[in-house]
Amino acid sequence: MTVLRSTLFALGLALITPPYAVLALLTFPLPRMARYRLISGWSRVVILLAKAILRIDWQVEGRENLPARPSVILAKHQSAWETMAFQLIFPPQVLVLKRELLWIPFFGWGLALMSPIAIDRSRGLTALRAMARRGRERLQQGFWVVVFPEGTRVAPGTAREYHPGGAWLACASGAPVVPVAHNAGLLWPRNAFLKRPGTVTVRIGPPIDAANRDAKTVNELARTWIEEQQKALT
Repeated sequence: MTVLRSTLFALGLALITPPYAVLALLTFPLPRMARYRLISGWSRVVILLAKAILRIDWQVEGRENLPARPSVILAKHQSAWETMAFQLIFPPQVLVLKRELLWIPFFGWGLALMSPIAIDRSRGLTALRAMARRGRERLQQGFWVVVFPEGTRVAPGTAREYHPGGAWLACASGAPVVPVAHNAGLLWPRNAFLKRPGTVTVRIGPPIDAANRDAKTVNELARTWIEEQQKALT
């Protein structure tokens, strides 16, 4: 059944993505927030398909921790699931991502119109400054900013160095940091065709006040909370 469900899901994804990409291109003249609300519908459909076909459900703990104003989300990155599901769970948001993702046919076209903060990692400090500048703009526009501080997907039970870019943005803008842990990788592994049924737990932590703190301290506070929660989730 896992093979059958995964195959049906892949076929469904192949059917809905090209026409939705065309729809996304037609939103170009609209304001940023209007574009986001229309294009993010694709992610919502995919996550609902995953629930209906793959039997991947989810539960959210700690919603009461969400601040009332746009914030910086620092989250674990294990699979493609959370990049889409977060759009159902959190307020309107933009992703900090590597610019190469925008070159992917169909998917990248729609992603580019959702006002992401695309960075060239090879540019080092210049990329970090550009991210902070554009991140402040997005926060002022009413978007939350999602950062995966490890920079890439990691397998459940493992961890990589947490890069300070997201924390730096929070300190520069005065926005709170919301740490997020989850176990999506147990059901939707990285680059895996086969997905397993089950329930993903998304755990939202208490906001971290970045005011009067340096990025290193904020980053370490977020890392400590996330990794401690990951132990319980995997």
